[in-house]
Amino acid sequence: QVQLVESGGGLVQPGGSLRLSCAASGSIFSFNAMGWYRQAPGKQRELVAIIISGGSTIYADSVKGRFTISRDNAKNTVYLQMNRLKSEDTAVYYCNYRVGTRSYWGQGTQVTVSS
Repeated sequence: QVQLVESGGGLVQPGGSLRLSCAASGSIFSFNAMGWYRQAPGKQRELVAIIISGGSTIYADSVKGRFTISRDNAKNTVYLQMNRLKSEDTAVYYCNYRVGTRSYWGQGTQVTVSS
């Protein structure tokens, strides 16, 4: 089992920044993928960004150039730096840990972008 604890969500004005963190604990394998997904009200959960243990990254087109995903393998922690936030970034953000066919989710953290 893997446990994921997220932090860093909140309310921010358009154009502002937030940094999300997700710490993984439990049965951690050295090669894995960690990432962030989000779900806005009335919409399906969607990919935001993924980073694998070697450092390769994938971003949704909607966040390219504004969001940066990074990880600290020694701490089993993944970060999402979100800059130039827009109202459409408002959602619950979920951390995901994946190894092989196993996938684990965090409890979610609310990000609200509003003036």
